[in-house]
Amino acid sequence: MGHPCIKEINRLSFLLNIMIFLYKLLTMHNLDAAFSALADPTRRAILARLSRGEATVMELAEPFEMTQPAISQHLKVLEDAGLIVGRIEGTRRPRRIAKAGIESMDRWLGKLRKALEKNYQRLDEVLAEMEKDKGEKQ
Repeated sequence: MGHPCIKEINRLSFLLNIMIFLYKLLTMHNLDAAFSALADPTRRAILARLSRGEATVMELAEPFEMTQPAISQHLKVLEDAGLIVGRIEGTRRPRRIAKAGIESMDRWLGKLRKALEKNYQRLDEVLAEMEKDKGEKQ
């Protein structure tokens, strides 16, 4: 049998791996759904309209040449992706942008921006070194 400390480390390592897997699964699934939802120009237009304030299905359908059920289907995709939320107000059911869904995408894109900035910074350093070497040779 192994040492009790080794068993505890293995157990904690296993739990950590499960937590990381679940985090990635939940985060990536939401990101996949969000970016997939944004692939459609109608849904992007709906989000742009909702950025000005909440609106009902009929208000959202006005600028489009589509039926209310078609707009409702787009809204369902956006809701399932966590990008919008609805509420019930009597017979009205206004929708608005879901802050958490947008912030999740923004955090992910922020990580990419930081990685790109590091790459550009390294490239700047390489170019500066090349210029320095070029100046020394002349």
